[in-house]
Amino acid sequence: MKVVLIGDAARQQDVLAPLLPGVNIVTLPREATASAEFDSRIASDDVVVSIRFKRPDGAPPFALLHVPGAGLDGIDLPALQPACRVCNVFEHEIPIAEYVLHAMLGWEIRPDAMRFTAAGWGEAHRNRKPHGELAGKTLGIIGFGRIGRAIAERARAFGMRIATLDRSIGSYAALVDERIPPGDLHRLLGLSDYVALACPLSESTRGLIGAAELAAMSPSGVLINVSRAEIVAEAALYDALAQRRIGGAILDVWYRYPAGAQDNPAPSAFPFLDLPNVVATPHSSAWTTALPGRRYRIIAENIRRLRAGEPLLNQVWPEAQTISRKQAS
Repeated sequence: MKVVLIGDAARQQDVLAPLLPGVNIVTLPREATASAEFDSRIASDDVVVSIRFKRPDGAPPFALLHVPGAGLDGIDLPALQPACRVCNVFEHEIPIAEYVLHAMLGWEIRPDAMRFTAAGWGEAHRNRKPHGELAGKTLGIIGFGRIGRAIAERARAFGMRIATLDRSIGSYAALVDERIPPGDLHRLLGLSDYVALACPLSESTRGLIGAAELAAMSPSGVLINVSRAEIVAEAALYDALAQRRIGGAILDVWYRYPAGAQDNPAPSAFPFLDLPNVVATPHSSAWTTALPGRRYRIIAENIRRLRAGEPLLNQVWPEAQTISRKQAS
C-alpha cells in the first residue's frame, strides 16, 4: 500500500510523512484530479488523498479516497469502484469562524480608513469619523453544523444576536436567539445585518440565494460566503452588489478554480474584485498554519485503521459503516 497525495494535498507531504513512518508517499499534480493520465500510478490497495476527484469514465480501483476537507461536491462518488471507501475530515470550523468574526469587525471598524501619518495627526484627530460596532447586530447563519455553531459561539461573545433556520439545531438551541421556520428564508434574510453561509453545497442548496433572496436582504446587509460560491446565483449577486441593493459581500469562495498547475481562470464570469463593496479572499478562510497538522493526524489515523482492518473515522461513503472521531475516542 502507498499513499497518493494529489494537487493541494501534495503540499502536505512533509506534514503526513512523519505520522506514517515506513509508508511510501507519492505526489501527483493537480491535473490528476480530473485526468486518467496518471491512473496507472494508483494501485488497488492504495489510499488517495485529494479534495477533488472526477472520472466520467470510471475511476481506477483503490482502497480509500480520503478528502482532506469536509465538502464532497468535488468528488464523483458514482465513478468510484464499489470496494472503495471515502472519508472526510473537519477541523476547519475554528479558523473559518475566526475569519467571519474578523470580517465583520473589519467591516464595522474599518481600521485601514483610520490610519494616519505623524504629519497629519492634528487633522486626523479633529476629523475622525465614528465607526460601527457588532454589539446588537443580528447575524443570520444558514447552516448550523460545525462551522455555523463555531461562528455563533464567537459572535455571541461580541453581543450579536443569532438567527438561523430552525432545522437540525438539536441541543444547540441555547446559541440561537431567533429560530426561523425552514420555509421562511426571506424573513431570516430581512432581519439580519450579516448573513453567513455555512451550509454544504448540494442539489437542494445550489442557487439557494437568488435574485429574490438578495432582494429580501436589508439594503445595508452584508453577505458572507465561506461555504461554496454556487449556493449564491452568480449573476444575481453581482447585480445586487453593483447596483448597491445590498450593503456588500465578503467572499472567500468562487465560481471558477484552477484545474492545473499553470492555468489562471477568472474566479467569476463577473468582475466582483472591481466592486468597492466586496472583500475578496482566495478560499483561504480555513488555511491556517495549524490546520494541516490537525487534519493530517486524522488522515494518518485512518490509514493506520485501514491497514489494521478497523472501522474508519468519518466514513461518508458507503454511509452504512460510518464511525465518527468522537465515537472512536
